[in-house]
Amino acid sequence: MPGPIGALLLATLLLAGPALAERWVPTPGLRFDVQFTKPFDLDRPVDLLELDLFDAEPAMVTALKARGVRLACYVNAGAWEKWRPDAGSFPAVVLGKPYAGWPGERWLDIRRLDLLAPILEARLDLCRTKGFDTVEADNVNGFENDTGFALDRSHQLAFNRWLAEAAHARGLSIGLKNTGLLAAELVGAFDWALVESCYRYNECQLFQPFRRAGKAVFVIEYTNNRRQQARLCPLAANDGYGLIFKRRKLDGRLARCP
Repeated sequence: MPGPIGALLLATLLLAGPALAERWVPTPGLRFDVQFTKPFDLDRPVDLLELDLFDAEPAMVTALKARGVRLACYVNAGAWEKWRPDAGSFPAVVLGKPYAGWPGERWLDIRRLDLLAPILEARLDLCRTKGFDTVEADNVNGFENDTGFALDRSHQLAFNRWLAEAAHARGLSIGLKNTGLLAAELVGAFDWALVESCYRYNECQLFQPFRRAGKAVFVIEYTNNRRQQARLCPLAANDGYGLIFKRRKLDGRLARCP
């Protein structure tokens, strides 16, 4: 069941009719970027910029939207982060094993939507309130990892589809993140896709169902090696993906294909 804020917003959407519920969807060919840490570079031309839900200042969002920039809202949907302002809202029973390589993060028991739904709905409400156009839900592939819970693909499919429906109910489109093994089954529920290092790990073809459906796929590769970049750009162009090169800290540094 939706939380109080989520229920109120959903009721507002239903009363307002289709106009308010219409959502903007990223299309192939957009200039995409993602920035989570300083130093930022917010002045260069970009069509779709991803920012962190909690860290993005409302004034920054307003200024970017005034320039015509569309904004993606980063939401960590499948893992707990101890530094978030709502970290204390997560019951201990849903907190699993530490997320390897990411101190302060733990996997979530996505089977417990009875406990997680109100928290995640409140995050999606905040995305909408701040003025974001779309959502990028991270860590939606727990079933592939050692989470401490007996998760399987059916649990992951149910959770991911619920996330997509919750975003759509708020007039937000949503991107599928790094879940290639389920891409073919989730292409109907999600509006676009974002993939990290898929050329490095030979996983990019898993997201072709999105391109065949006419949906945008954005790829981030973490390399500043010019030769590697020159080799990958033709591959991405052939696949129909928007490829960018970033540092892992996801600051303002960016390289694009020519």
